[in-house]
Amino acid sequence: MIATELFILAAEPSGSINTEGIVTFFASNIAPILLAVLGVIFIGRASRGEISKVLTSSAIAIVGLAFIAGAATLFFVGESIIDLIFN
Repeated sequence: MIATELFILAAEPSGSINTEGIVTFFASNIAPILLAVLGVIFIGRASRGEISKVLTSSAIAIVGLAFIAGAATLFFVGESIIDLIFN
């Protein structure tokens, strides 16, 4: 009886994870909220006269967004790039 229970526990999963839905959710819901929070922080710093810190943080945020955009691009076109390289 223990062997059949182990077999049932080791069965193949029946469903799949919707990764495109997860990425779409983060891009449409989470990213705008994070950008709004960054904007509020930058406005708060600028109002206190910390312009150099705001410019530095803004530059870092823009570079980070560029990396995220590059990763998203590779996520969507990565398979075609791999086919191009290895075929």
